[in-house]
Amino acid sequence: MKKSFYISFMGLLIGVALILSYIESLIPFFYGIPGMKLGLANMAIVMALFTLGNKEAVIVNVIRIVLAGLMFGNLAGIIFSIAGAAVSFLFMLISKKSGLFSIKGVSIVGGVTHNAAQLVIAAFVVKTSGIIYYMPFLIVAGALTGLLNGIIASGVEPVFRKIYRSNYSKGEL
Repeated sequence: MKKSFYISFMGLLIGVALILSYIESLIPFFYGIPGMKLGLANMAIVMALFTLGNKEAVIVNVIRIVLAGLMFGNLAGIIFSIAGAAVSFLFMLISKKSGLFSIKGVSIVGGVTHNAAQLVIAAFVVKTSGIIYYMPFLIVAGALTGLLNGIIASGVEPVFRKIYRSNYSKGEL
């Protein structure tokens, strides 16, 4: 029973992340800055990180990126997303472990570092550093969307944590 609940809960978070990715794909969000996105799926990743743990958050993140890329994007999008997600997850993990950041702060760190990583990868791919001039705009956008996502995640995460902890104890898997 406990293992099936754990798998179901992981599926729930992956489903939430995919739904948020789909919603984001429907929202026309372009303000003249390439790569600027709301990062809605980051809410599910932050909730997984705070509710379940590091390994589970990585699993949710990777599965969400691959499935969303196959359903709503393309291979290039998957590659850019994986690069941004790897860097942002590393920084979110460090910021969470430091104990200095709330879920909102961790989400902001994730938004900023995801945008920065994707921009660096894009500069490498297009072989020009000129696009680095977008960095200040993408840092501000990452901070704002990270804050918005963090505020929402901080309201929803306690509910997920309560459901998870009332139905499953990690030591029993």
